[in-house]
Amino acid sequence: MGEPLTVGVDFGTLSGRAVVVRVRDGAELGSAVFEYPHGVLDETLPATGRALPPEWALQVPADYVGVLRNAVPAALRDAGVDAGDIVGIATDFTACTMVPTTADGTPLCALPEFEGNPHAYVKLWKHHSAQPQAVRINDLARARGEKWLPRYGGLISSEWEFAKALELFEEAPDVYAAMRHWVEAADWIVWQLTGSYVRNACTAGYKGILQDGQYPSRDFLRELAPGFESFVTDKLEHPLGQLGSRAGSLSAEAAGWTGLPEGIAVAVGNVDAHVTAPAAQAVEPGQMVAIMGTSTCHVMNGAELHEVPGMCGVVEGGIVPGLWGYEAGQSGVGDIFGWFVEHFAGAGHEELTRLAAQQEIGEHGLIALDWHSGNRSVLVDHELSGVVVGQTLATRAEDVYRALLEATAFGTRKIIETFDAAGVPVTELIIAGGLTKNALLMQIYADVTNLPLSVIGSDQGPALGSAIHAAVAAGAHADIRAAAAAMGSVRRAVYRPVPAHVVAYDELYAEYTELHDYFGRGGNDVMHRLAARKRAVAKGQS
Repeated sequence: MGEPLTVGVDFGTLSGRAVVVRVRDGAELGSAVFEYPHGVLDETLPATGRALPPEWALQVPADYVGVLRNAVPAALRDAGVDAGDIVGIATDFTACTMVPTTADGTPLCALPEFEGNPHAYVKLWKHHSAQPQAVRINDLARARGEKWLPRYGGLISSEWEFAKALELFEEAPDVYAAMRHWVEAADWIVWQLTGSYVRNACTAGYKGILQDGQYPSRDFLRELAPGFESFVTDKLEHPLGQLGSRAGSLSAEAAGWTGLPEGIAVAVGNVDAHVTAPAAQAVEPGQMVAIMGTSTCHVMNGAELHEVPGMCGVVEGGIVPGLWGYEAGQSGVGDIFGWFVEHFAGAGHEELTRLAAQQEIGEHGLIALDWHSGNRSVLVDHELSGVVVGQTLATRAEDVYRALLEATAFGTRKIIETFDAAGVPVTELIIAGGLTKNALLMQIYADVTNLPLSVIGSDQGPALGSAIHAAVAAGAHADIRAAAAAMGSVRRAVYRPVPAHVVAYDELYAEYTELHDYFGRGGNDVMHRLAARKRAVAKGQS
């Protein structure tokens, strides 16, 4: 028998990736990717051809099982290892991604009577059509002085469990009545691996409004929507598993799918961003990890509890035991760059980056707002939209592209400044995710934030982080900190701020802040009016 190994599986927005990792030192021995056959359903429902309303984003849960059936065996083959050496498997998911299921975990969209109802499908993290429900939750919580609201920066997001569930309750009561469990996809996939449902403490705290052992009260839910008061007890509440602990053992059925030994440890589910922190050896206060992909999630640990305006949440032990885990984020980053390239640019990312890198700061004369997918932090408003100011007939594609890169950096700076002002200082910014390959983007972030940028040592941070949690669940390392020290990887201060660039970006950031507050803090509500009109037109056409 060889050295102990673990498997980490990262379920992203468009695909799932499996990686085989050596427990001793974190060496990544093999990996494989499986693209979701259905991708993201945001235009039509395949079963019926029915058009979906604006701001909808659904998925098919069978695609996730396809990752287990395909990517895991392929990663084992790529690694060339004996499957008998695998001691544990762990998974992570984009959040908040919700699956309505029966009592035995069958997704409702898999039942013939519901395959034509879009509410029966997985509601992906970027399903934002529950914004009206989120507004009502926030307004009522403020009016009642609910003590849990400040733990989420004063605003609950439309991406999260309660807003999406309320949308389901009000718009599809038949689906809601048939649903027994409202399950995070992070937990549903563990359910498929083990045969038992364990709710992870991470998403329960960050996305499910579980604070100090309590969910929002029945009285609150009744006042929110009569009949909704039993949502927690009937649909949501379930025993919790702590991060790094063992959710169960790999079932015979899942062993057949994956080619892994039956009975090995399966770790409690987790979120892609939160598992990445140990992979980047960012387990101490002050180290903010920005996991940059289609969106960006910012996570960090703090020794004390503070209320940070517009944060996505703070949860005790939400990243590692013994510290408060903080989360913030940007709803669109790589998605924005990809949208521009696909629809407007006439050139690819590499060419646009090359041309943009030749410019002086401010040469293009533009300022952009990074709200093409709404704002997750610090405004927590998914009806906000993108803006580019300063375009002329001389504006070129590379000008707009660079302005969009800069806008996302400004958005991250806004988050960092908000944390600093609230007593949670950020001393180091560590970048993970596919966008680390863009050196121009990384230097812009260093210059805009005036912080040294470290870069995770792995191209597969979430999958590596899951493999780290699998090692802890299997007993191969004592705890998450020990596993991170042995298996994590980071390159410190790869990008350093250039003083002259910092000064130039300070001036542009001041302009960004003016626009940010004007459109985002009530100076002009045109974005909300346009979003309302768009919904009304779409409703009239359906």
